[in-house]
Amino acid sequence: MRGATFAAVGAGGDIRGVPGGTTPDGLFVRDARHLSRWQLTVDGAVPEVLTPATAYGRADDADADADVARCVLVPRGGRQEPPAYTLFREQAVVDGSLVEALRITSNRPVPTTLLLGLTVDADFTDQFELRSDHRTYTKTGAVRSRRVLTASAEGPAGTDQPGTTQPPVLGVEFGYRRGEWLSRTTVTSAPAPDAVEETGTGARRLVWSLELAAHGSAEMALTVTAGPHGGPPLPAPPRSPRAALRQLTEAQRELTSSVTLPGSWPELAAACTRGLADLASLQVPARGPDGEELSVPAAGVPWFLTLLGRDALLTSLFALPYLPRLAAATLPALAATQAGEHTEGRVAQPGKIVHEVRHGELAHFGQVPFRRYYGSVDATPLFLVLLGAYTEQTGDTALARRLEPHARAAVGWMLDHGGLTGRGYLVYRADEGGLANQNWKDSPGAICDADGNRTLGPVMAAGAQGYAYDALRRTAWLARAVWDDAVYADLLAQAAADLRDRFQRDFWMPSRSFPALALDGDGGQVDALASDAGHLLWSGLLDKEYGEAVGRRLLEPDFFSGWGVRTLAAGQGAYHPLSYHRGSVWPHDNALITLGLARYGLHDEARTVARALVDAATTASGRLPEVLAGYERQAYPAPVPYPHACVRESRSAAAPLALLTAVGGA
Repeated sequence: MRGATFAAVGAGGDIRGVPGGTTPDGLFVRDARHLSRWQLTVDGAVPEVLTPATAYGRADDADADADVARCVLVPRGGRQEPPAYTLFREQAVVDGSLVEALRITSNRPVPTTLLLGLTVDADFTDQFELRSDHRTYTKTGAVRSRRVLTASAEGPAGTDQPGTTQPPVLGVEFGYRRGEWLSRTTVTSAPAPDAVEETGTGARRLVWSLELAAHGSAEMALTVTAGPHGGPPLPAPPRSPRAALRQLTEAQRELTSSVTLPGSWPELAAACTRGLADLASLQVPARGPDGEELSVPAAGVPWFLTLLGRDALLTSLFALPYLPRLAAATLPALAATQAGEHTEGRVAQPGKIVHEVRHGELAHFGQVPFRRYYGSVDATPLFLVLLGAYTEQTGDTALARRLEPHARAAVGWMLDHGGLTGRGYLVYRADEGGLANQNWKDSPGAICDADGNRTLGPVMAAGAQGYAYDALRRTAWLARAVWDDAVYADLLAQAAADLRDRFQRDFWMPSRSFPALALDGDGGQVDALASDAGHLLWSGLLDKEYGEAVGRRLLEPDFFSGWGVRTLAAGQGAYHPLSYHRGSVWPHDNALITLGLARYGLHDEARTVARALVDAATTASGRLPEVLAGYERQAYPAPVPYPHACVRESRSAAAPLALLTAVGGA
């Protein structure tokens, strides 16, 4: 994985993605699958896996070498029939390309001839077509093409005219056109294939006849290069997976060189190191308000290798004390995509910060609303929180001055379209074509009462009010200290104080000594006990007495699984340990809770949560996933994974840095 590109391969390095499949197998660039088949045979048979690779590199390895997938293959056989050959396979991904090195070694004492075949195809499927959401998309006028690449510009190879010499074959190119949409994928190799064969299914098979000496070897270098529609020019691919690894390692060093890790807590240091390496690989290109090129944190792989406003903002906030450059890129990138007008289908309103940016075919043609989608109630206040925190921490007032119009527009959205003035709170409604819930718990049933009944109509989610409070306070400080506008500063400070008073009156549930998850459209409390209360500690919205009560409540057994705080306390009718947002454990959620506990002076509780997360990371060589199941630690000796979690996720990658901020090396 690198930039806006990732590859998911099987244990033997093959790709067996099929049109209409439900798993993201293949090489993906800018939301499109540019390689859907990549299947190796030797003498017509598929080799067996002796040493497997994993789908995204070596997930069990914590160093930079994890980003090269390696496997060892042998022919089928038994004890009485030792393998005639051994095939060593290495693969790596860089921006827009997959590179593979093959070495096949004969185990025989006599010369051997082997016929190696590689079946390849590119179906150019949009990632949204691979989700199991029972939706289908019409692609009127779409045309796929395939042609053999040769060393001559005289046309395709394979002509067999008398008296002519066929030019040498270099590889194959796949193309896709739909109206103005044009994509391509090329496959080349060194040495070049002896032939390219049709398979009858649209795929092509590259064939090599290899002459191996006694105990001899042959090596091959394969390159898959994507040509996505509308993307910036991609760099030339490296010549080998090891060269790709050197590029990635250098990027990781550049990102992590300024971070000092705790020597007294090596497990936390390892989690930070793994997280920083993942952050280096999760950077995707973006542009600022003046068209400047930027590199910002993508949300996660496989489904969200793109800019998501909320995710990039939280990632940048977690990393801010150590890597302010993430914030310095994220803020202008989001300012450049800030909504300037009302667009119903994209939930866009003036001043609103984007939720999701997509580059795929379906987004381009408006078949999904996510080309620029604004279905988030909390990205806008988080934008203001990050701008204020970045300016205060770094002393860089230039960015705050440059983005002053964007910040004022964001405040204007919160007060007007967002609902602070009219309803007293940030409010959202389900978007029929997009997201039902538009806070961080955005799955359809996430906002519910204790029995699991969904909240319909307008929703005022608790966590978003905390972000709004912090945003108003920080922007008031910017207005006074940087923009020299005391009147505006006083207005925002008063709005924050009023919001705090209202919240504690309307959300607090005295019988439970805990805030409601949300208010419904009638102002009624949505009474599920949820981890969102910990976000209120992070933002400082609660009075000290209330905050301390909430912090201690989050560490009770129904909330705290031993691996972290559950999104929903166990024992409620709504609780499900394998749900996305109703009982699972999210590392980034727990990172916010830990920061909040420390803010309210609950340092023992903060250390308890931090140690639980670090222990969870240690079971996976330092890597925290997007989300874990909510089963209690005593029931099973390792965290139970959530079935559909992102393998790498930027908020989780940055979460160990937040823990370091909250508890240090303790």
